Amino acid sequence: MKKLFKDILSLEDVKGVMLFSFNGELLFKEFSSPLSEEPEARDWWPLLMHSLDGVSEADLVFEKAKFYVRKTDLGYLIVMTGSFVPSAMMRLNCDMVLPALNESSVSKGRKGLFKKRS
Repeated sequence: MKKLFKDILSLEDVKGVMLFSFNGELLFKEFSSPLSEEPEARDWWPLLMHSLDGVSEADLVFEKAKFYVRKTDLGYLIVMTGSFVPSAMMRLNCDMVLPALNESSVSKGRKGLFKKRS
């Protein structure tokens, strides 16, 4: 899975990537540096399933960070970035990753794609 997101994670000022199932389960996470709080400690469900219901992609802009959210066949992909990552570049990189992500999940079975975290 990490190989699929390598290009996104290598973009300048990208802080990390998270992939959530439609049930709110964290399927994958990778960050360029440790976070002050683990993503599992937050309740992402209201944002993903209620606020963004029906939205296929969104840019959430905050004072010091941006979240690019993209709906996939598996759930929601969230890319955390600094303020200056161009949205068009992020969209292009996600456009290239999503077909491989969806194809991998179908060919390997969704459970086989993700390694269990302890």
